[in-house]
Amino acid sequence: MSRWSVLGAGVSGLCVATLLAERGESVEVIDDAQRPPASWYAGGMLAPWCEAESAPADVISLGQHAARWWQQRVSCVEHQGTLVLAPPRDSQELNRFARLTHAHQWVNPAEVEPALEDRFARGLLFAGEAHLDPRLALTELRQKLEAHGVTFHHSAPSGQIIDCRGIHARDALPSLRAVRGEMIILQSRDLHFSRPLRLLHPRFPCYLVPRRNGCFMLGATMVESDDDSAISARAMMELLSAAWAIHPALAEARIIESASGLRPAWPDNLPEIRYENGIYYLNGMYRHGFLLAPMLAEQLMQKLIQETPYANPA
Repeated sequence: MSRWSVLGAGVSGLCVATLLAERGESVEVIDDAQRPPASWYAGGMLAPWCEAESAPADVISLGQHAARWWQQRVSCVEHQGTLVLAPPRDSQELNRFARLTHAHQWVNPAEVEPALEDRFARGLLFAGEAHLDPRLALTELRQKLEAHGVTFHHSAPSGQIIDCRGIHARDALPSLRAVRGEMIILQSRDLHFSRPLRLLHPRFPCYLVPRRNGCFMLGATMVESDDDSAISARAMMELLSAAWAIHPALAEARIIESASGLRPAWPDNLPEIRYENGIYYLNGMYRHGFLLAPMLAEQLMQKLIQETPYANPA
């Protein structure tokens, strides 16, 4: 049995720690509890086919396995698909999205989500996609790890290091860059949606993801910036404008949280596993953390098995 020290308790770190623990390895997670990971503010959409609109093929091929991986380990996965919409003036955006993606069907949005009534003439339903609540998923993974004997602390690591710190690993990975994302959590007792709604817009496309207790996660901006301060007024106005376009009743929703996070990204926006100076790095999830972290963690396990199945890597 090896001794592993996983740095970071975001989605990548917890996926890696989970797979190590499942293989009977000795694991500790080094975490700064005062600094929530970027994945705490994620949308939680497991939507590989929608991502084909702008993401490389690797994202789609790897992401197709995410929903099954999560469903085997947490209880909050919802298999309701994704509904893609566009305001009437932006109907060409919907046509473009359809051309660039597959595994969808044209639908009358009101037949899929009755709360939309007659607001949209048509939409694209990606029935094979899923979503989860990131905070519930991260909490459940952590609780299961702790029950399995995995310790969480912020002291010095005692084993072979696997660094999953996201943007906070940039001191060791200078080619990593930050992509700022801003989000809002709304609460409305007047609306019910069963699945994520993606609203297409030439300047600020966004998504609305249903959560429990009448809550919705509304996000998210994509800004090339290292600024992790509070959400900007501009982002707030654009996101709320998009919410209004989805349904005017959201104007009466309560804003119960707003936040920003820094997503880690390599130049090609694809995650990588690296081994430098005796340390493994799993990083660069960009905006696909919950979609890609499980399969990248699986790839890392295969790499560890091939290289050092029963001993700490040298």
